[in-house]
Amino acid sequence: MRKGLLAAVAALGLVIAAAAYAGSPSSAGPQSAEGTLVTCGTTRTIGLLAPITGPAASLGATQVKWVEYYVSTYNKTHRTKFRLRKADTKLGGPVSEAVKAARLLAPDENVLAVVGAAGSQEVEATTATLKGGGVAFVSGSATRTTLTKGTARRGYFFRTVPPDAFQSRDAVAYMRTKLRARNVFIIDDQSSYSKGLADEVQGKLRRAGITVNRESVAQNESNFASLIATIERDTQVVYIPWQLPPRGQAFGRQMRSAGKGNITLFGADGMFDPAVSGIGSNVYVSFFPIQPTNKTIKAYQRSHGGKGDFFGAPSYVAAQVVGGAIDRACRNGDATRAEVRREIAKTRLGSTLLGSPVRFSPGGDVNPTKFGIYKSRNGQFARVG
Repeated sequence: MRKGLLAAVAALGLVIAAAAYAGSPSSAGPQSAEGTLVTCGTTRTIGLLAPITGPAASLGATQVKWVEYYVSTYNKTHRTKFRLRKADTKLGGPVSEAVKAARLLAPDENVLAVVGAAGSQEVEATTATLKGGGVAFVSGSATRTTLTKGTARRGYFFRTVPPDAFQSRDAVAYMRTKLRARNVFIIDDQSSYSKGLADEVQGKLRRAGITVNRESVAQNESNFASLIATIERDTQVVYIPWQLPPRGQAFGRQMRSAGKGNITLFGADGMFDPAVSGIGSNVYVSFFPIQPTNKTIKAYQRSHGGKGDFFGAPSYVAAQVVGGAIDRACRNGDATRAEVRREIAKTRLGSTLLGSPVRFSPGGDVNPTKFGIYKSRNGQFARVG
């Protein structure tokens, strides 16, 4: 009899323990937080997916700094506060790392929305996890055009940078009218971001009657000698829409070593980094629309030793979008992720450091605008178009 009683008590203990574990944020499935009514209190949680370590850590560092800057300035001027819960996507490594990071955030019912992810392939890979948990995610750098097409992410994914349909248009226009390119060599890095943008630029160049050669190289490649040998010396522009600045730096240096440093090197937004601008003066990139004279950018520079860390600036706007939506959803003291998603979709920012207002299309795109064209001068990128 005593043994039976002890067994029953033990079994009951296991059931209680299992129930408690299943309800904890670290172990709950994403769906469990979908409709949870969260008491907002005085401190609310924003998730952040960024490449904190890995090959793209230099870009991720700027995003983290700008999102932290939003939180710190908000907290100084508001009664309510924000806290960040960060997760490292390790952009440039396997996308499974991004999925792993999303799985850290999605089950935490206190995370009402997420800033990120950084890379287009990361957005694609984390959609099932974040959408499954009902989490809205707002990227400050994922530009692949197809991310906002169709219904796979509609109502969940938003971005504060224009799509590559605009980036490709503006890059091609500059190559044609300013660089007078007649022969362009395109190399993608096999990521979904790079291949998508390369496809768009290639199509626009060919429709304009410009000769295009195309190659592909693994994102983790560092020796480009054999590839560079195939680039004809009458090529005017080599276009590399890559994500990892150290790879772009290595490629540019090897171009110079091969005696082809006179060929213009043209990168996309992922190449907007000192590692690339330091290659030489014959380097161009297309980059997100930002307004360097904006008072927020000036204030950030004053507090960061004069550095603008411009790649991360659109992530500040993403944090603005998320923070404002959480505030509005929390007006009655509590909120669900679904309410926050609806508030993000209704965002209206009249003035931003992007130099334009922010509102979203039904698919999650920011209002149309132009990409800037930048040229390397004295080791830094300066806007030329």
